[in-house]
Amino acid sequence: MNGLDIFIVIAYSIAMLALGFFFKEQKNKKDYFLGGRSFGWFAMGLSTMASQLSAISFISAAAFVGLKLNGGMKWLTFEFAVPLAMIFLIVVVIPPLYKSGVVSIYEFLEKRFGVSTRVLISGVFQFSRAFATGIMIYTVALVLSAVMEIPQWQTILIAGIITIVYSYQGGMKAVVWGDVIQMIILVLGIFICIGYALTLLGGWSALMENVNQDRLQVIDFNWGFGKGQEYGFWPMVIGGFFLYVSYYGCDQSQAQRSLSGKSIKEVRRALLFNGLFRFPVTLAYCFMGLIIGTLAMKDASFMAMIPKDKPDYMIPIFIINYLPHGVIGLLLVAILAAAMSSLSSAINSLSAATVEDFIERNRSEKLTGEEQLKYSKLMTIFWGVVCIILAFSAGNIASTVIEAINKVGSAFYGPILATFLLAILTRRANTIGVNIGLFLGVGVNLTIWILQIPIFWIWWNLIGAVITFGTGYVISLFTRGVEASSIVERPILKFFQWENYVLLAFFVVIIIFSLSL
Repeated sequence: MNGLDIFIVIAYSIAMLALGFFFKEQKNKKDYFLGGRSFGWFAMGLSTMASQLSAISFISAAAFVGLKLNGGMKWLTFEFAVPLAMIFLIVVVIPPLYKSGVVSIYEFLEKRFGVSTRVLISGVFQFSRAFATGIMIYTVALVLSAVMEIPQWQTILIAGIITIVYSYQGGMKAVVWGDVIQMIILVLGIFICIGYALTLLGGWSALMENVNQDRLQVIDFNWGFGKGQEYGFWPMVIGGFFLYVSYYGCDQSQAQRSLSGKSIKEVRRALLFNGLFRFPVTLAYCFMGLIIGTLAMKDASFMAMIPKDKPDYMIPIFIINYLPHGVIGLLLVAILAAAMSSLSSAINSLSAATVEDFIERNRSEKLTGEEQLKYSKLMTIFWGVVCIILAFSAGNIASTVIEAINKVGSAFYGPILATFLLAILTRRANTIGVNIGLFLGVGVNLTIWILQIPIFWIWWNLIGAVITFGTGYVISLFTRGVEASSIVERPILKFFQWENYVLLAFFVVIIIFSLSL
């Protein structure tokens, strides 16, 4: 890095701080956590995609496609279930959550089942989201410090402190519009890398001549049962469907965006946008990884710079050694932007869950708007500091922690989704049945993990959902004397909406495209 690169990083940091100052006016918690429900579909859609397209995607997913053993374009199978999940969210999950007027989606569960269900699931969310965010920041800092000679602690503090400041000042508006800016920068960075790498390789014909053909295969029609049976078509579509419905609809960090829309119509279009554009963006960074990985295999000096056991270093090494100054600064900003997007989303949703599910509901007197805002900002600082501390502490955790986080998510996502579906779709489900079903669903998934039963982890989302829903409903039938707190309005299921037809057609298109590779 030289002076120009450093200037770009500093300029970007100042711009993000200014963004928080620009949106600093709020009156209460709904202004702070939901942006006054003022967002249109474009901002919500880009923000949702930005929080998903993390620095880990930019660095690690590209390395998976280009260099990792048994890797390749099969990474695209993670996207197959997204359009189908968006249809289910548009029809079933999001409308009742939006109409309920809640800030924390877990409050919706209290209205239906009582305090215990709300506190239990909110607590799980807060623990897992803070842990995962800390690991993500640590991983990015580790790679950048090793390759770009940036001290690890500086990377953590730069990303952490700037994100805390603009999130503290601007709340959800700063988070969403910060995500929009960061998404644009990251996509620009991906295409810059593609252009430079393709030129260095010698153009498209050289890529086709040198690429490892095995890495072009996307679809493998296996069922994900047995050793080596991973990333198959059926587990990624079926298990992935349950994972994405739960993640986008029943995880506060994502669902909070849907609650922030100015109307349910805008929310539907934001989900449509995400369902249509996630695949092209993922295809872009997978294609980037394929080209740069092919360049590394062709260029012995490039390959020699990449540690054999650390393929994640491929993208940062390419940036620092093959791109001109100025572009290096821009790409560094892109990586930091991705990390900051994930962090800002996490700390805003964590503070929302804490204020709503633990602070305000335990107060004997209702908080005033000014008091709501004070606690909201204090919790933003608290969770930002916690995530930074976890990032500094992550070096003491096993190297397999990234995979472990994904498995933990899949152990819980299915049961949590089933809990919301019992609340939305049934009248007979009650607190005892739901809580027992929740514990049993998670318990079965953890048993599969601990006993190392050879079932691909993405199936756990389906297994946990089916067990929780079935058990919760059956036990509720035999404990009908125990009443739920209240019955929420059942949704009017509107499958015949134009957004659903578009998403279904797009699902077919991406399957055909992937088969053609």
